[in-house]
Amino acid sequence: MKILAIGQNYVEHNKELDHAHPEEPMVFMKPDTAILRKNRPFYIPDFSNDVHHEVELIVKINRLGKNIAKKFAHRYYAEIGLGVDFTARDIQWKLKEKGYPWEISKAFDNAAVIGDFMSVTEIENVQNIDFRLDVNGKTVQKGNSKDMIFSIDAFIAYASRFFTFKIGDILFTGTPSGVGPVKVGDRLEGYIFDRKMFDFKIK
Repeated sequence: MKILAIGQNYVEHNKELDHAHPEEPMVFMKPDTAILRKNRPFYIPDFSNDVHHEVELIVKINRLGKNIAKKFAHRYYAEIGLGVDFTARDIQWKLKEKGYPWEISKAFDNAAVIGDFMSVTEIENVQNIDFRLDVNGKTVQKGNSKDMIFSIDAFIAYASRFFTFKIGDILFTGTPSGVGPVKVGDRLEGYIFDRKMFDFKIK
């Protein structure tokens, strides 16, 4: 399986990091070695002094697909969950300044937290999903899928032009504003609506 992620997909997040408004989805990948499941702790790597949390709605692909039309994209997933795209921000900025690829700042081991999933049948409108991240009991990120620049279905249609989707692939759909550094001892809890989707600690 593979992880496909979209960057800069929320206007307010782009403002806080001084990013330009993207004209088309900015897609990057994470390997399966980046996956962190079952509320296992996240250990801050020794190569970064500024690892940031980025809470994101995630989508599990359930059909083989290629060149998927946007109007049919909803047929390719039946579950939506919540995850964290951990980013070594100090490394990312250094690589961006040099014009280099910045995968190592996003795709390192355990950088893709995957929480629980819920059926889309439990969601009244996929284009109106509230989600949030609490750190040590305080809400630091709040988002809603209606604020995505590129919707889930638009992301699927675009990415499937370049990558064949396989059953079990995971899509990270972008993060809202409020990203920030994590430190040893922090407790991260993620919610879709009022349902807790993950709960883990930083070590």
